[in-house]
Amino acid sequence: MSPADSGVEPPPERTVAQNAQLALLLEVTGTPKPGNVDRAHDYDDLRFEHFVAGGVGARRGLDLAADGERLGRAFERAVAGMSQQRAGNTQFGALLVLVPLVRAAAEDDLSGRHAGDLAEATTVADAADFYRAFEHVDVAVDDPPEGMDALDVRRGAEAVPAIEDRGVTLYDVMTDSAEIDGIAREWTGEFDRSFDAAERLLELEGAVPDRTARVFLELLAAEPDTFVATQHDRETAERATERAAAALAGDADPWTLANEFVAEGINPGTTADLTAAALFVALERGLEI
Repeated sequence: MSPADSGVEPPPERTVAQNAQLALLLEVTGTPKPGNVDRAHDYDDLRFEHFVAGGVGARRGLDLAADGERLGRAFERAVAGMSQQRAGNTQFGALLVLVPLVRAAAEDDLSGRHAGDLAEATTVADAADFYRAFEHVDVAVDDPPEGMDALDVRRGAEAVPAIEDRGVTLYDVMTDSAEIDGIAREWTGEFDRSFDAAERLLELEGAVPDRTARVFLELLAAEPDTFVATQHDRETAERATERAAAALAGDADPWTLANEFVAEGINPGTTADLTAAALFVALERGLEI
């Protein structure tokens, strides 16, 4: 007997925003993800529960993105909610890559092209909201180019007048950062790595946290993590990629590598952000939980 025949209503499908929130929560369950917080690895001031709280807190901003609010405003509200736990920044980059994808999915066109068009259509007001998001959490970023101190994102809201005077859009900000920031590169490259990783999640078998850990390792082995390069240097990021490739090839143990990365403070945060985005796309495309 079907639910309809029995008079019981079938359960409602998850909304786009619910899938985005679930993606944030699933990302941190993937274990081991070398250098990241996961079910078995914490840092002294950044722990599993902080990511869970961050994913819950981000929901209001994700709802706004799905409901048609400006991308910058939705992002700033998601970061504000995410920040409501003691560790501060847990999913800043993940939310930045998720917001255009959420809007695209809500518009029934979850494709790299459409998400890229939405990113390109952002405005000066979106850029101002992006800068305001830095008021909520500390984010590791590189120093601005010479002569661009007025647009340093670390100035937060203080930089908004300069943004408005120069007519800088959020897409302009991403374009200027694309060479050194993997999330900005997604914005300007139609989210290619996020969609490719989503396909891998759908191809793989087994528990979703296990698939998540595998896809994370594949992403890290394929390209140096820009967050590691910012925190340390390019050489450290490249070496981390080599070590991930060794683990992927079976020449090293991923669990051992995870322990080593945590001990060395090597946290491939950009790779984790892309993994969260991939989980969202995969959930929207039928990944079963």
